[in-house]
Amino acid sequence: MSGLSRHCNLLDFLNRGSDDTLMKHYLFLLIAAFGVGFSNVGLSKDLSSCRAYLHNDTLTLENGKMFQHFRWNNGNIVRLAYGLQSSAHSGLRSPVSGSPSSQNGQLLISEQKATPVTEPYLKVAVSCSVGKLNVQRVFRIFPQCPAMACDLYFKGSVEDGSSDLSKLQEELITRGNERVPLQGGVQWKARSVEFYDATDRNNTLVQTYDRLAFIQDCQLRGNLLLLENCLTGQRLFILKEAPTSSVQLYYPGYDFTLRRDEVKMIGNGMAPADLNDSTWVRAYGTVIGLSESRDELGILTSLKEYQRTIRIHQSGRDEMVMMNTWGDRSQDSHIGEKFALSELEAGAKLGITHFQLDDGWQYGRSPASAQKGGSFDKIWKDDKYWKVNPERFPNGFGPVVKKGKELGIEICLWFNPSYDNHYESWAKDADVLIGFYKEYGIRTFKIDGVNIPDKKSEINFRKFLDKVNQETNHNIVVNFDVTNQKRGGYHYLNENGNLFLENRYTDWQNYFPYTTLRNLWMLSKYVPAQNLQIEFLNKWRNADKYGNDPFAPINYSVDYLFAITMAGQPLAWFEASHLPDKAFPEVVPVIKKYREIQADFHKGNIFPIGDEPSGMSWTGFQSIREGEGYFLVFRENNNNPAAKLKTWLPSGKMVKCTHLIGKGKDFSAKTGENGAITFALPEKNSYALYHYSF
Repeated sequence: MSGLSRHCNLLDFLNRGSDDTLMKHYLFLLIAAFGVGFSNVGLSKDLSSCRAYLHNDTLTLENGKMFQHFRWNNGNIVRLAYGLQSSAHSGLRSPVSGSPSSQNGQLLISEQKATPVTEPYLKVAVSCSVGKLNVQRVFRIFPQCPAMACDLYFKGSVEDGSSDLSKLQEELITRGNERVPLQGGVQWKARSVEFYDATDRNNTLVQTYDRLAFIQDCQLRGNLLLLENCLTGQRLFILKEAPTSSVQLYYPGYDFTLRRDEVKMIGNGMAPADLNDSTWVRAYGTVIGLSESRDELGILTSLKEYQRTIRIHQSGRDEMVMMNTWGDRSQDSHIGEKFALSELEAGAKLGITHFQLDDGWQYGRSPASAQKGGSFDKIWKDDKYWKVNPERFPNGFGPVVKKGKELGIEICLWFNPSYDNHYESWAKDADVLIGFYKEYGIRTFKIDGVNIPDKKSEINFRKFLDKVNQETNHNIVVNFDVTNQKRGGYHYLNENGNLFLENRYTDWQNYFPYTTLRNLWMLSKYVPAQNLQIEFLNKWRNADKYGNDPFAPINYSVDYLFAITMAGQPLAWFEASHLPDKAFPEVVPVIKKYREIQADFHKGNIFPIGDEPSGMSWTGFQSIREGEGYFLVFRENNNNPAAKLKTWLPSGKMVKCTHLIGKGKDFSAKTGENGAITFALPEKNSYALYHYSF
């Protein structure tokens, strides 16, 4: 038996509730005293750099890139220090301070095996009880990652008179993992980043707030906090893994407090009524990350490296050029076998990889149907609701799936989970997706109409996703619609696929190419662009409704509209069979070439370059890999045939740029101050995609 197994078995014994309290206490002290011995014994080679051990009342976590030290405090851990392992443990340190009395501290360490969506990692669970409340912190430690995540769980109940679990967290817990000490002097500055989804009503999706740390707490909104020591250059990030601030459960009005010696994460998305004595209930978690390089790119790269641990990006599964016909606003009036087969033919000509049947394939009628009388209320009163509509698809999906395979196109579906009574029918909902996966091999589903107004709904919705993943061996891809209501968003429930970012329609004149580009550009600094579905529309539809607006879709080439989506996952938001013939020769060669390099482009960390898109800017993206990468550059509607764009490359670097797609041409240049490179494009509203190397 390995040292790790022995350790887990002993702690399992402690958890079984033996009546021999003295023996339990003795065994736990024995484990604590010799904790170093089981730090990495028995782990797979991939996890050899990951260690967790308890020694002299200090809990240490390491992964080959960074470390954290905590005072054990009988399981109610207090962060003492954190830093890069390359700095020989000379990290930021905090004096030991008082903390609430706790009991029954326990430490469980286990190796989590790789899945199709996650690399192996070391799971470290630290639990204790404070009064009647049980608290568990579960660390996810990935090898050689510059960040460590901690998921927070509660069980039990709060003391009489405690009506607000957020206040309880502040009183009892923030001295632990949710508190990050700031040392190295008092000269700290912070930038909080607030995100917005519900994109049916929001069209600016990122807002930043800059603050200097001071002697009193200041309150900051946003899931992400970026910190820099003005004297030493040290940088770190703290990520609150939760929905966006405006839709979090029981939101206290801010996400962090900052003063010159510490940061606290505030608001865990729970109330006392959400607790029970038998089941751990998951609250919002935290991630702390560090950077070896003392510049903005370094800490943002650390953030992106952590985000890559949430879901492995596989080209054959996660890369796509999807077509969904809902963007032409025919709703479900065209959906059927004949229409689907026709769209597959046109989509194959266009070059798509995935074809998604939206609302209307099912027997039940939704409220978004072109026919009146549809509803999502009490879906499971009719067991046929999620059966294939026999009038529209008399042969089931068999002929459509068969045709798709012949053309090299995956068939995908839209699905709206039943929200009745806090998603109580989550298991039936999961069985629908599992059934289509097993019968037809359909593995990509747009999950729409979700609203999570309370913790019970969140728990059941997560059960729905977990069951689908477990019974399909994690082969399902979710296009999680974040256009409305309270949903997971950019930093929560985001391990299941990509995000369907926005509904935009020419019918209502709310599709302007530069605003779609702007949303992707702004998000890409902090969120992996390759995890966002970005739409392009049929620019000829409703052209007359835009009048003389210079930013109307008709004023851009079709391939330019497609190029806007390249940094993300392109979504053809139209009926391909209704495109004019002239559209195909313009965009088909571009899509074909893009598909050849799409996966390689998305292997890099993608960041914005140039100015914020305004319809009149020079702007773009950079995909960064070691010694190489890609530039995607846009000249919007301006009179400058060339412009100097700041990139994320170092100054004084000779760079060779090879033209791949668009209006540019090959060139070489030496980067100037702030990595600036001069790009030239001969026409307004044109673009170029380059591969670069140095």
